[in-house]
Amino acid sequence: MTEFLAAFALFVALHSIPAVPTIRSGIIRRVGHPVYFAGYSAISTAALIWVFSSALALDYIPLWELGPANAAVAFVLAPFGIFLVVAGLLSANPLSITLNPSPTLGSVTKITRHPVLWGFAAWASGHIAANGDLRSLLLFGGFAAFALGAIPMTEKRSKRRLGGSWAKLAGHSSILPFAACLKGEQSTFDMPMLVAGLATAVLTLWLLFAGGHSAMFGADPLALFI
Repeated sequence: MTEFLAAFALFVALHSIPAVPTIRSGIIRRVGHPVYFAGYSAISTAALIWVFSSALALDYIPLWELGPANAAVAFVLAPFGIFLVVAGLLSANPLSITLNPSPTLGSVTKITRHPVLWGFAAWASGHIAANGDLRSLLLFGGFAAFALGAIPMTEKRSKRRLGGSWAKLAGHSSILPFAACLKGEQSTFDMPMLVAGLATAVLTLWLLFAGGHSAMFGADPLALFI
């Protein structure tokens, strides 16, 4: 348990401290953006591998019985989460996390202005339901709590960065998924959402029907239906 807690604490620190603009900009000034991006990606990947390996080393303690309904929850939430993460990273979104620096709003922000964070939380929550054991609750529950806990901080940073334009942009979106759609905001499929949909479909088919999930994680998600 100590190793898992240490690994998860490192994961949280790696995704929290560099998010502070003064810290990130200071590191980039010293080493340059390419070195920062490559180094940060490598360290983050290594930390994530450590988190998973230390979680798998914990004893398996079941918390509830599993059945087809548990798998069904995962089959809905996990692909939806992947879609939101990919679409969020590709879409323009000055209100939240994105790889697109454009100051406009992509269509996925009509679903939620924090698609990456909600997507990560949805993916993690689906895996909690599908596994039903203590280590999965600690691992994926920790991921979900971290993602949702980052939303208020992201809101605060974007308000400070955008100033008076924040309210105008945020008025076309919502924190809670689909709340803006219920108020009349229409989400149409733009190119980032189309790419995300295709990527999600291909990845899901590979994981479920081509043995990808079993090869990577040693578990067949379809086993609960057999």
